[in-house]
Amino acid sequence: MEIDEARSLARALKNLLQEAQTLIDESRPVPELSSRITGHLSCELRDLVSVTQSFTSWEHASLQRGVEAYLAARGGPHGGPHGGGEWFGVSGHGREHNDTIDILSGRGPEHFEIGAVDYATTAVGPDETIEVVTFGLAMTSAPDGAPIVIALRGPAETFRKPMPMPMPGPFGREGCRIEVIAASRASATAAREEIERLMREHDALRGQILTFGMSEHRGNSLVTFLPRPSLGPDEVILPDGVLETVERHVAGIGRHAEALRARGQHLKRGLLLHGPPGTGKTHTVRYLMGRMPGVTVLIMAGTAMRFISEAAALARRLQPAIVVVEDVDLVAHDRRFSEEGSPLLFTLFDAMDGVGADADVTFVLTTNRAEVLEQALANRPGRVDLAVEVPRPDARCRAALLRLYGADLVAADDLDPLVAGTDGMTASFFKELVRRAVLVALDEGAVGERLSAGHLSAALDEMLRGHEALTRSLLGNSRPVPRVAKGADGV
Repeated sequence: MEIDEARSLARALKNLLQEAQTLIDESRPVPELSSRITGHLSCELRDLVSVTQSFTSWEHASLQRGVEAYLAARGGPHGGPHGGGEWFGVSGHGREHNDTIDILSGRGPEHFEIGAVDYATTAVGPDETIEVVTFGLAMTSAPDGAPIVIALRGPAETFRKPMPMPMPGPFGREGCRIEVIAASRASATAAREEIERLMREHDALRGQILTFGMSEHRGNSLVTFLPRPSLGPDEVILPDGVLETVERHVAGIGRHAEALRARGQHLKRGLLLHGPPGTGKTHTVRYLMGRMPGVTVLIMAGTAMRFISEAAALARRLQPAIVVVEDVDLVAHDRRFSEEGSPLLFTLFDAMDGVGADADVTFVLTTNRAEVLEQALANRPGRVDLAVEVPRPDARCRAALLRLYGADLVAADDLDPLVAGTDGMTASFFKELVRRAVLVALDEGAVGERLSAGHLSAALDEMLRGHEALTRSLLGNSRPVPRVAKGADGV
């Protein structure tokens, strides 16, 4: 009997505490943050739904543009100077660890209030930046007219350790996300889909030259914008017909994309540029970038290769696009040289195969060692369908390189001896040769004068000395240099 009485007393005390808590909650004033949201949505906090979409950190600028375009189009009673919803922020300790819907509902011991909007600066080009919201809310309406609240969140402020990819959830979040809060899931979903459509329409990455890297701040993956080169065909010294073949394969297919699709022809193509170091493979790629100003270019080299899957996905989305894989032999070596092969090799294969044949995407691969490339990469149609050798320059090309790098500094009459004495040298060698000749002239006090045959010969003699064998090799020349017999006078 005593046990039953104890249980009854416990239940009565529990009910008493619950009633007391209810009275306290009812007497407590509604926070301004919650009342602003519920007043706009005409809905109790407990009935709200949230639809969330997460993106990588390099999508933040595009997401910002998409949200701004949505707000500008929807307007509403809380419209700002541009016709969209006016941003407001949230203040309070621990907000970065909470979902927005939890912050608004006041769950947990933390206390949150209306505060200033948090902004950060992010790049949208080589020399252009914009401000993006990293924590802010805006009140507007869904496509069906229902009231909604948009929350834009950037990377979490607290981060414990470097992670290769964004962590799920708010804590340690590395990417950005959009949260649409409404009384109806259908309204929230429709708004989220429209924001994503506008985000793609105003994509900050489209038509840019991009490369992947690492952030020193958090260790997260980032995209860097590079300036677009501007090279004329007279600045690319290759054997006759080579540059025309390359340009027709890359740019020509792009120019006739619609006609080729109409005739059932695939657009995706692969170009392999192979040859000794320093012969102009990268220079040729830079020329292609300049010749196709509206094309998105993604450059993959070194540690950036681990993002090849993301690069291929971006290329398909932002087509027309070019994916440049520098020194592909470092990851795509023949499996005969390794029992298991390179993991990046299979990632590269999957990335190239995953881009549909109808996509206007070009994979441009460069290598110094075509003989060790994986056969599946070189022979499989759709991966590489044009392989072009960029050889060491012949006499005509060597003379053209001297004119190119020497410009008006080198007299035409002084070229013949240099052309004859530099067989086997590469474009990189000639570029350095002219620079050293200028230094020789400056040391002699010949400021503002043209380079003489003596200046060029002195620079060439210096570069052909035995102690510079490694320099020559690094500039792309690996052949032994014959010694020139000297006369009794030492000449």
